[in-house]
Amino acid sequence: CRLPGGANDPAAFWDLLANGRDAIGPIPPERWDADAWYDPDPDSPGRMSVRTGGFLDRVDGVDAAFFGISPREAQTMDPQQRLLLEVAWEALELAGLSPERLAGSATGVFVGVCTSDNFQRVLAGGIEDVDMYVASGSAHSVVAGRISYTLGLNGPAVAVDTSCSSSLFALHLACQSLRRGESRVALAAGVNVMCAPEIAVAMTKGHMLAPDGRCKAFDAAADGFNRGEGCGVLVLKRLSDAVADGDRILALIRGTAANQDGRSGGLTVPSGRAQEAVIRSALADAGLVASDIAYVEAHGTGTSLGDPIEVRALAAALGEGRSTADPLVIGSVKTNLGHLEAAAGVAGVVKVVLSLLHERIPPHLHFKRPSPHIPWSEIPVIVEPAGRPWPGGPRPRRAGVSSFGFSGTNVHVLLEEAPVPEPRHAEADRPLHVLPLSARTPAAVGALAARTADALGVAGVDLADAAHTAGAGRSHFGERLAVVAADAAAAREALAAFGQGAPHPAVQRGANAPGDPPEVVFLFTGQGAQSPQMGQLFYRTSPPFREVIDRCDAALGPDAAGRSLGAVLAEPPSDDPTIHKTAWSHAANFAVEVALAALWRSWGVEPAAVIGHSLGEYAAACVAGVFTVEDGIRFTAERGRIMAALPPGGSMAAIFAPVEEVTRAVIPYGERLAIGAINAADSVV
Repeated sequence: CRLPGGANDPAAFWDLLANGRDAIGPIPPERWDADAWYDPDPDSPGRMSVRTGGFLDRVDGVDAAFFGISPREAQTMDPQQRLLLEVAWEALELAGLSPERLAGSATGVFVGVCTSDNFQRVLAGGIEDVDMYVASGSAHSVVAGRISYTLGLNGPAVAVDTSCSSSLFALHLACQSLRRGESRVALAAGVNVMCAPEIAVAMTKGHMLAPDGRCKAFDAAADGFNRGEGCGVLVLKRLSDAVADGDRILALIRGTAANQDGRSGGLTVPSGRAQEAVIRSALADAGLVASDIAYVEAHGTGTSLGDPIEVRALAAALGEGRSTADPLVIGSVKTNLGHLEAAAGVAGVVKVVLSLLHERIPPHLHFKRPSPHIPWSEIPVIVEPAGRPWPGGPRPRRAGVSSFGFSGTNVHVLLEEAPVPEPRHAEADRPLHVLPLSARTPAAVGALAARTADALGVAGVDLADAAHTAGAGRSHFGERLAVVAADAAAAREALAAFGQGAPHPAVQRGANAPGDPPEVVFLFTGQGAQSPQMGQLFYRTSPPFREVIDRCDAALGPDAAGRSLGAVLAEPPSDDPTIHKTAWSHAANFAVEVALAALWRSWGVEPAAVIGHSLGEYAAACVAGVFTVEDGIRFTAERGRIMAALPPGGSMAAIFAPVEEVTRAVIPYGERLAIGAINAADSVV
């Protein structure tokens, strides 16, 4: 997320929420001259009645080169597009999904967007500033399409405009796309940036904005809202896919619903009947009842008309089966950030997800005296201005999020706490880990190294997890840094030395041409490389390696003496280890070599070619796909059995000489001496 008050990531957003901070501030001077546009009289022509809003730190810059955007195109591109690119990238990284690995996948993009301030700003500069990039830089369709284009995604890309309910409606559509199997991954997002003052002027004329610039939802002083801007992106999968992929699941979406006010008291007047209906539809979609919902992140704009309508609708739809001892708690993030319009719904969803994770409903600001227009004593609905604990228990915690557009389109989403993950297989830790970091420029590598060092200093951070995510869940760029360390403290020390420009033995620095990986060849040795307990550390610590060994063990089964491949590999050193007996050494070498290949491939190292010597030819053929692991272990085991059945005695010599010369040399020895193998033109056995 990018939200007002410096909430540029989920952790910072939760800090703002938990501490009850108000993110409303002065209009930045680079947006427009607040004094020139201000007049306390809302009816003053061409003026706005507020000097404040919920603004982001800066929205004018874009790392154009990072996303492959030319400087000229970036000059007129809507900052909403820039925000979405950055936040979508960060959301995927936070989800542990490397953006580059999604290229070509059925990943959908659904974005709520409703303002075109940047287009007005460009036109204000004169018609001579209009070029070919103004159209693509301003079109709402490109707000979504640019994400798909940049990341190479082939699922649907849709821009949604239902005004204030846009991002929640985008989430609704994303869920439908996932359920139909149209998308396997979906990004649901909302964005809003205030580049120009005209919309605020229009809202002033409608007496929608609070004179003090604060959204006082459900309070007696409610007299309007204030505008805000921001961006949020959610990464979605079907639950079964997320579990199968081993993803960290933050929350579940149990149900969604959308409807329209139809002919209400006015085009922009909310309909309580429609709001109640959309909540009931979401309950039906989720298979839940009213009393299952403990909290609702309300639309809560803070108007004397809208607040009573919304609370009455909530009470009607969610009050059934609920007593005053178990009331429905409501709140609104608009009291912190202002009304983010197209991004309002996604901001509410992020707030609820964070509340579930932190087991606390955060404070609801500016609530001093309950609105007299709401019958609080008659309904089981309360506001908790100071927040309250929300601990987990035997009953799953669930919450609703409402978003109502002034276009009349209403959306409600029901969320549930994430399921408890299955315990991980207990594994011995590797003695060392590789933490790979990369960026597009040397300066960016330094900045990333500093941020990573800070992250590794947080209590409880596990280097194994950090190294895995950095390797498998991130894109890799040309400027590279790798740290080899045993734990987080050692890695942090190495990164600190790098940041100070000092050499450190654990740090490797280099560069690689993106899209031009080096060609790697896997060479598989023949019999003789085996040793007691070989590969046991990998077996304990590396699932890809262990999987291949277990497959070989299962396919081979025990011998006549009851010994299995796994037992032979784990057998401690002795004067006469089983692994050196030909009947077992063949199978052991094959299994370990193919398992090592699987381990390298799990790290992203794919062979351009494979070569095998003698027994190693079987492993090379298996890795090349000539036959399966199961067939390969049976072939090599049978080869070992036949070899072991040969008469004892005899010897071999490796001769580094031309084949013709060796052939002449062995002729006098008749059947006592012969060429057994020609490995190369000058390598003969």
